[in-house]
Amino acid sequence: MNAHPARALDRKRRCEEALANATGIRVLQSIVAAVPVRLMKRDLLFVAEQLLPLLDEKRLEMVARNRSIKAKEGESVAKLLGAFVRKADEGTIGKLVVEAVILLSARTQADGGKMLRVAAQVYGIDTDAVALKVKHEFAAKDKARKAAKPEPKPPANPEAKTVKKTAA
Repeated sequence: MNAHPARALDRKRRCEEALANATGIRVLQSIVAAVPVRLMKRDLLFVAEQLLPLLDEKRLEMVARNRSIKAKEGESVAKLLGAFVRKADEGTIGKLVVEAVILLSARTQADGGKMLRVAAQVYGIDTDAVALKVKHEFAAKDKARKAAKPEPKPPANPEAKTVKKTAA
């Protein structure tokens, strides 16, 4: 009987983490979209090629995924991103550089979200609006998932019937 509330709390915690992660990713994407083109391609390429190797595998995959780059079995995400950056225009590289700096800073700070908040402020991103939109999207997905899959009936529990008979 105690397992059910624990599962519910665990599910709630996972949902809150997923919501926070999705909100953070969406804020990061909004910041990246707001980065203006300023530096020349060679400068941006140099910076990007120095930053990318500093990202861990998880963050490299995030940067790649944000650009619809997917590594197949045996492929290196780092090599795919390197090839992508060399072919990219200045605006695309600039956005990638800002994203990499935010991800690196978040990794090295005790409060990883601080750099995201600072960058959001610099680029004029309303993090509350982004969070609300993500929350609504999660709620809609959850509602659709529940509508598509009916709740399973709990298995018959002989002890529960015994308790009910004794209590009556």
